[in-house]
Amino acid sequence: MRDNPKQQIRIWAMLCHFSALSWIPLASLLFLGIPLYLPFLNIVGPLIIWHWKKTQYPWIDFQGKESLNFQLSLTVYALIVIVASLFLVLITCGIAVTTNVSAKYLETVFNNLITALGVFISVLMVLQLTLVNIAAIKAYKGQHYRYPFTIRFLK
Repeated sequence: MRDNPKQQIRIWAMLCHFSALSWIPLASLLFLGIPLYLPFLNIVGPLIIWHWKKTQYPWIDFQGKESLNFQLSLTVYALIVIVASLFLVLITCGIAVTTNVSAKYLETVFNNLITALGVFISVLMVLQLTLVNIAAIKAYKGQHYRYPFTIRFLK
């Protein structure tokens, strides 16, 4: 027995969102069970589904763009924080070299920076997991959903 076409469209739209989470099992497998944020892997799934189905169904086109915009935004936010963290490390090293700061102080600064980075990435992961699930459920129900904190790269 075949699903009706409207249900198939809603399933593909839902998969546009859920496919963004495909990096989670990959990260767990690649890093021996330690889930890590892998930039750009969250974009691959939605991009493939959207590109493949966007011309066939406007609903999938809309949901694919929404999913991609959110995933691209998360990636940009993560990269900004990573670059800012590296900048802070360079500044700290420069200050340490010019002022003869103790190694213990430097270690404390780096540990705090790594902890802050870990907390930020964890918050991004939880936010992604939560919002993707909400969006996927709404897409399956045929309801419009706009992700918060999203830069609209694709119009």
